[in-house]
Amino acid sequence: MMKYVEGFVAAVPAANKEAYIKHAAAAAPIFKEFGATRVVECWGDDIPDGKVTDFRGAVKAKDDEVVVFSWFEYPSKEVRDAANEKMMTDPRMQNMGESMPFDGKRMIFGGFVPVLDA
Repeated sequence: MMKYVEGFVAAVPAANKEAYIKHAAAAAPIFKEFGATRVVECWGDDIPDGKVTDFRGAVKAKDDEVVVFSWFEYPSKEVRDAANEKMMTDPRMQNMGESMPFDGKRMIFGGFVPVLDA
């Protein structure tokens, strides 16, 4: 069975790095409970400015913000879709949503079907 990946890009205030890591660490077990087989959170380190567009522009990152790139692996799109349904109604996720250490309105995300895993 082909896996399914959900990717996220967000702008996080640099001053909130530890809060973001704590937030992500608290959320990861819930995502796994809902079906994610892997949760990866990456703090931007080498994010070049693009000529037409780039990661910073995609999330309207401010000068004091760092781009975060994350992805979750699921066994299938169906498992991902079911997980997203659970996330929308789970009180733990709702509580976390009220105290995110970044502006969730500028986060971009989407689901992807892997076509190569070398």
